[in-house]
Amino acid sequence: MKINGHTRMAAVVANPIKHSISPFVHNYAFEKTGVNGVYVAWEVTRKDLKMTIENIRRFNMFGVNLSMPYKQAVIPYLDEIDPVARLIGSVNTVVHRNGRLIGYNTDGKGFFQSLPSFAIKGKKMTILGAGGAAMAIIGQGALDGVAAVDVFTRTASLEKAQKRIEAIEQETGVPIRIFSLEDQLLLQERIQDAELFVNATGVGMNGRALPITSEFIFPQEIIVADMIYQPFESPFLKLAASQGIQTVNGLGMLLYQGAEAFKLWTGKTMPSQEIWQKLEEMYK
Repeated sequence: MKINGHTRMAAVVANPIKHSISPFVHNYAFEKTGVNGVYVAWEVTRKDLKMTIENIRRFNMFGVNLSMPYKQAVIPYLDEIDPVARLIGSVNTVVHRNGRLIGYNTDGKGFFQSLPSFAIKGKKMTILGAGGAAMAIIGQGALDGVAAVDVFTRTASLEKAQKRIEAIEQETGVPIRIFSLEDQLLLQERIQDAELFVNATGVGMNGRALPITSEFIFPQEIIVADMIYQPFESPFLKLAASQGIQTVNGLGMLLYQGAEAFKLWTGKTMPSQEIWQKLEEMYK
């Protein structure tokens, strides 16, 4: 990578963010596609977020990615919001286009692209969690024609999540039901006719905890996915794999949501398979 007077910048904005692998992914893509760009990680405080977003225009940047806790907080500082991001109520990518800042959410697209030989249209999905990542998956699934969604989240989060879920349901016509994650018997019952089961909570990042009971039985034809990729095989995925279930971790979602952002910024296709092989070597 050669940085010169024509190099344009992109960044990931969050707090904390120094652990991010996005600079590796995007800088590799810039180099391989011949785009004169550089991607950095900016650890920004809440009071500096507005100025950080203004700097996208000031420095003629490609744009930025957003991670926690700024996916909702960034919205007032943008000129336009893509319909998907508006439906979800969350922005993870800002694109600088002709002096305007446009917000997108590529998380849901990235997630479904990470699933091998699986199309969500006409299928039923059960998802654990109702945070930003979960809503992106629910919203994108609804737009892509999922038959129905069951959401299980902590009892304390039910009321807040219900409002966002109702908005997605009304906009798309997809039936979405929300239940307490503490009711594990109901979860075991509801999962029996699902074709996709997703853990979109952070439970399991320590390599020990499970978002479900250890006695949980998975239907044999289901695909089980976890947003976690550190560890590479979470306890949730280990339990599913021990029952012969096909599993997918969160590394693919991270890569493919980045690929969507890269294309929005540059018009180029990220060499995703090549980068995937590098990431597998890093994280396995």
